[in-house]
Amino acid sequence: MPQVVECVPNFSEGKDAATIGQITDAIQSIAGVKLLDVDPGRDTNRTVVTFIGPPDAVADAAFLAIAKAAELIDMSSHQGAHPRLGATDVCPFVPVEGITLEECAALAHRVGQRVGDELGIPVYFYEAAARKPERTNLAAIREGEYERLPEKLANPRWKPDCGPARFNPRTGATVIGAREFLIAYNITLNTRDKTAASDIALELRESGRVARTKTGSPYYSRGEMLFYREGYFPCGNCDFIGQSFGATERHCREVHGYELLQLASGALAGVPNVVGQKVRRAGRFSFCKAIGWYVDQYRRAQISINLTNFHVTPPHLVLEEARRLAAERGLVVTGSEVVGMIPYRALLQAGRYYEIKQGGSPGVPAADLVETAVFSMGLNDVQPFDVEKKVIAAPSQKENALVNLDVAGFIDEVSRDTPAPGGGSIAALAGSLGAALASMVANITHRKSNDQEKLARLVAVAEKAQSVKDRLLALVDEDTAAFNAYLEALRLPHDTPERQQLRTERMQAGLTIAIDVPYQTALLSFEAMELTHQMAIHGLAASATDAAVGCEMAFAGVRGGVWNVLTNLPQLTDLRFAEDRRRQCAELLGRARSVLNETSELVDRKLTEKLHSK
Repeated sequence: MPQVVECVPNFSEGKDAATIGQITDAIQSIAGVKLLDVDPGRDTNRTVVTFIGPPDAVADAAFLAIAKAAELIDMSSHQGAHPRLGATDVCPFVPVEGITLEECAALAHRVGQRVGDELGIPVYFYEAAARKPERTNLAAIREGEYERLPEKLANPRWKPDCGPARFNPRTGATVIGAREFLIAYNITLNTRDKTAASDIALELRESGRVARTKTGSPYYSRGEMLFYREGYFPCGNCDFIGQSFGATERHCREVHGYELLQLASGALAGVPNVVGQKVRRAGRFSFCKAIGWYVDQYRRAQISINLTNFHVTPPHLVLEEARRLAAERGLVVTGSEVVGMIPYRALLQAGRYYEIKQGGSPGVPAADLVETAVFSMGLNDVQPFDVEKKVIAAPSQKENALVNLDVAGFIDEVSRDTPAPGGGSIAALAGSLGAALASMVANITHRKSNDQEKLARLVAVAEKAQSVKDRLLALVDEDTAAFNAYLEALRLPHDTPERQQLRTERMQAGLTIAIDVPYQTALLSFEAMELTHQMAIHGLAASATDAAVGCEMAFAGVRGGVWNVLTNLPQLTDLRFAEDRRRQCAELLGRARSVLNETSELVDRKLTEKLHSK
């Protein structure tokens, strides 16, 4: 598996296209690097760049980009709404494929050392690359921003991890790290009031805010600040008042599930006596950082959010809570925007959430779920949202993939005088059509039912059928590719003993793949048969014949897959494997025939009863 790393440097320039262009040109000068996104913001005066590639190539591109930013950007005259520390404010490395977070941290250390040594820029490491616990949080490193950097560099506690502890007014400092995928996500409000956005942001973010007294206003910030006193240690999130700080710590841990000392980046952790300190109130979401700001370009305020673990805190749940909090304050969320890129899986989760919320079935094609997410989250509100450019890790197919042809084109391709695509690809296509019909019947029935138990069963069938359908569609091309690989091995020269041995090894390896692909087709097609059988039983009566046709198609996938396994088995030299696979195929075919017969008899009986009832 190839190693793929994502890098998302943030540069303190969002207005000058020429400067941004020179930085991205430096990135693209490294072979193997792919530039995915360039997202400038005029009001923040900041550009977020996203690129991916092999580790070494990404490391070289990141260094060149930091060097070019240091050359072109003068921080002494920089103004912008976003917190920042230097010309290259932050440069995180993110594992995408075949690489660990720890390996990305080592990559960050390598680049940081080079930036400090060769460019003379102070470097701090953060998140998974942090060498000191207090530097894990980016906000703690960036506290005071560029303007207080001279003071920070003079403090031994904040000596840089790499580079000189010397203030360069032109470049500032750079923060380099390794982290999981971060979604930079802004929620837009129908107001110009930055304080309204900030009030909501403080409720959402994990570190929370200072606790205050309750007032009649929905704006929590209008209450009076609370302070700890002897014998008075209130919980910021409920009415509990502890006699000691330890009692309140235990209460927060056991009742609310958070560590009190960790709030606000550990604001209380280093305080010997919390008496006289501000009471802290936890926010609603873990792995969520948020501030409020006003964006002149949109003439609206936004809640600017960083989600550092979308598996735990996905953007759609934060959006829904923001909508609720906004409504309490008489505001409306007009939409949201993704700065940089968003994982494909995050949009699928959101699409599924909104399909269910709207009373529909989430067992629909993935493209439909993505479209539902884009519409429901208002991702086109302030900027166009191009799925192809803004979504990372989406499944992709080669331009010449068979499944990208239209129906007529595919049939024509099959009809030509080439051995592939042949029966194996057609078997996979037949199985995928069977799964598609199972999903169709489940979704149609879902619209007509009010029984919660039945609805859950239908959703499970529809989602499973979509998964089986997609995997079988992939096998349409994999079967052709496997057969072509075997043919290529067959054509290898064999005029010497060494070449003959190599050819034999390649042929056997190709045969193994050419057997495994149709076997997977048969297994998945059988899963499709079982799903169509369930729909013949539980689906809408009017769609029973659709389920039956789906079962027949899926059986063709099983039968065709098995035939394509059996035709290649005699050429295998591994006789034990060949015999095991032959036995497995016979058992699978027997089970498939039973399901086909049961489904056919069931649907025929329903049709007969329907005819006699008239």
